[in-house]
Amino acid sequence: MTWMRWRPAMEAALYGPEGFYRRPEGPAGHFRTSVHASPHFARAVARLLTEVDEALGHPPELAFVDVGAGRGELLAGVLAAAPAELAGRLRPYGVEIATRPAGLPSTVLWTAAPPSGVTGLLFANEWLDNVPLDIAEVDEDGVLRYVEVQPASGLERPAEPVEDEDARWAARWWPALRPGERVELGGPRDTAWATAVGTLERGLAVAVDYAHRRADRPAFGSLAGFRDGREVRPVPDGSCDVTAHVALDSAAVPALHSLWTTQREALRALGVSGGRPPLALASSDPVAYLRALGGAGEAAELTDPAGLGGFGWLAQSVRMPVPRSLEGVAGWQTLMP
Repeated sequence: MTWMRWRPAMEAALYGPEGFYRRPEGPAGHFRTSVHASPHFARAVARLLTEVDEALGHPPELAFVDVGAGRGELLAGVLAAAPAELAGRLRPYGVEIATRPAGLPSTVLWTAAPPSGVTGLLFANEWLDNVPLDIAEVDEDGVLRYVEVQPASGLERPAEPVEDEDARWAARWWPALRPGERVELGGPRDTAWATAVGTLERGLAVAVDYAHRRADRPAFGSLAGFRDGREVRPVPDGSCDVTAHVALDSAAVPALHSLWTTQREALRALGVSGGRPPLALASSDPVAYLRALGGAGEAAELTDPAGLGGFGWLAQSVRMPVPRSLEGVAGWQTLMP
């Protein structure tokens, strides 16, 4: 049987010719993201886009770069919600390895990598958790070793000690000392995010994902699989999504003005609230009341701290002021090397 380190196994399982993200049904056929949960999410991103435009001084061309665009659901929602005054200047990009989906507006540029030198908003919703990475485990002698996996079965075994670069990353960002503790080595994700942010000439880069920080790393990791709406064993055979939560504090590009917050706080700052409509509306306009009640339920799902609201948001501004809605969110700081 073939044994592989987790990173190449994930790469093949997710993005190879028969990989999960090339399947015709797309991610929405297996799990709900914030984009699928409610149009409130796309509207909030559209509001953030207009505030980025304002902070940038209304440039002649404003990019919206959707990294990990899936089947274009967020792009379509943002374009539908964007104000008319942006229409002539907005340049939307879908960044995805899958084939361009049918039905997207012709203005959307579909590409396998973020475009370079653009000005605007780069948004990566649940992308970094699917950037492949290696996994390591502490052995009985306290040595951190790579974990190998059989792609067909998901069986694992310890392999050679981690290389110097990964050892340095673990020591700084995910120190593990006790036998059996696991480390999800996030260096490739740090590089992927830095590369994406580096494509912005000016603008805001936002990564949204299930995440953790150094103080609360999961001792035994977060590797998981998803298929048909339920969690399954993370077998890297292409039949399921294989994902792990993101060390967003490690991914943050140094020396940029940066915000770490939760989705709950970010969306509330952007006008998404799960508050119930006034009861008086039920008497004066029952249809409007039911519509508002449904919208409040969707907003509550997006901001639930035990669910989607618990996502981490990492926002980094590149040669631009902080958008006004985010100014009031606690957590802005300049992260230095």
